[in-house]
Amino acid sequence: MNIQEAKEEITHTLRAYLHKDAMGSYTFPLVRQRPILLIGPPGIGKTAVMEQIARECQVGLVSYTMTHHTRQSAIGLPKLVEKNYGGMKLTVTEYTMSEIVASVYDCMERTGKKEGILFIDEINCVSETLAPTMLQLLQNKQFGNHRIPDGWILVAAGNPAAYNKSVREFDIATLDRIRLLNVEADLDAWLRYGTAHQIHGAILSYLQIHKEHFYLAESKEGQKSFVTARGWEDLSCLLKSYEEEGLPCSGVMGQYLQKEAVAEAFERYYELYEKYGMDYDVTGILNGSVIRGSTLYEEKRRMAVQAPFDERMMVIQQLLSALDDSCSEFVKTDQDCVQLHAWLSVFLKGKGAFSEFVNGEHEKLRVKEQMELLTAKEAETLHRALRILDEYEQGMKSERISAVDAQNAWLRAHFQELVNTRQQCVEVLHHALSRAFSFTEDCFGREQEMILLVTGLTRNDRAMEFIRLCGCTEYLEFAGVLLPEDTDELQRQAEALLRSEQKERP
Repeated sequence: MNIQEAKEEITHTLRAYLHKDAMGSYTFPLVRQRPILLIGPPGIGKTAVMEQIARECQVGLVSYTMTHHTRQSAIGLPKLVEKNYGGMKLTVTEYTMSEIVASVYDCMERTGKKEGILFIDEINCVSETLAPTMLQLLQNKQFGNHRIPDGWILVAAGNPAAYNKSVREFDIATLDRIRLLNVEADLDAWLRYGTAHQIHGAILSYLQIHKEHFYLAESKEGQKSFVTARGWEDLSCLLKSYEEEGLPCSGVMGQYLQKEAVAEAFERYYELYEKYGMDYDVTGILNGSVIRGSTLYEEKRRMAVQAPFDERMMVIQQLLSALDDSCSEFVKTDQDCVQLHAWLSVFLKGKGAFSEFVNGEHEKLRVKEQMELLTAKEAETLHRALRILDEYEQGMKSERISAVDAQNAWLRAHFQELVNTRQQCVEVLHHALSRAFSFTEDCFGREQEMILLVTGLTRNDRAMEFIRLCGCTEYLEFAGVLLPEDTDELQRQAEALLRSEQKERP
């Protein structure tokens, strides 16, 4: 299964294990609540999925990587205590509470969540002295003498032996007490993730062409070569940062793609991707500076018509990436408007000072974060909106506006400026989408390239949010006519076309 399927299975398990009857008792026998063991290659998102499940299901999460721990931190430190046995006082050894179990109780105390997930990573790569403790954990859900609290499920993860020479195999007695999920790297699932998390467009389009380069691990003559999903995502962050700073990106690929042939191939592709972005002036096409019907526009159109399919894919991805930047800006501005409107509606109906209101919202956010009640996106939205409130507060102070009526008028005026900014985003994006569709149709008609554009927008949550709120006539027209029911079929068609084209080249 892929990581998204594993996420769904763990979510279902959480619901089943934590189901309660009318009396508030767990209906799934605790002794039958087998821990889940994820075995899969490194860097496919096992830890990230745990965070998503915990937030979506509103339960606690405690994560530990066992290779960073010793036997003492896992089972607790020994201490001497006196006990009475048959009238005799004897000194015996007991153990303090395991640091890991104590962290579960700390999470319960801090967040108020009595149920959750204890996630133990790299469980099959521990030292020899810690291995028996890990077996005890999987078999009995306890460290030393301390059990994991009821209401907390155990999820462990490890790497196959091919990826780590320290891997230890579990015996049959242990395997018979766990639920084993074998997770594999899945490009289609990762591309959906990549679109949602704005992975660099060059990486997304490259991997659609070179699926075999997505994930691999080799060992020849003592030399290890590997490429992982984590490597691609980290490389994406570096490329975007370097581009923003105007720094050269040549030579950095091999630092993340530990397979020389893949690193070299992607570097050549990236250079072409950047070159085509400038040659076609995608930014100019979308903002209208390259006017449809002009000599310059016709030059770009002829280039695209004569281009091989991989170049066309790059152009479509350039359009999608540029549109995504605008969609992201719109979504943030829209979220700011919604949140600011909600806050200001409450404030303007009250009688308190604006500074007190702002401090109160800061405190509410602090409590929600402490109790882990927010998703990462929700927290980001609230922090961004609070920065605007802080700017409003400082603005009124600097202008020495203190009268209530004057403050209210000032807030309304500045909020209207934000609303106007949102409307400008809408107009810019409407025009950009229209130009993207026009250019694609002028160059390629309603063929594979147009389907790639429509499908790319369809798989983009930010683009769909804009279209849902503000509409897009061209998208609705082309999506209704062109999209196959199974959009994954599009990828297979595109790959077949690319393979046939490459065979025909000299």
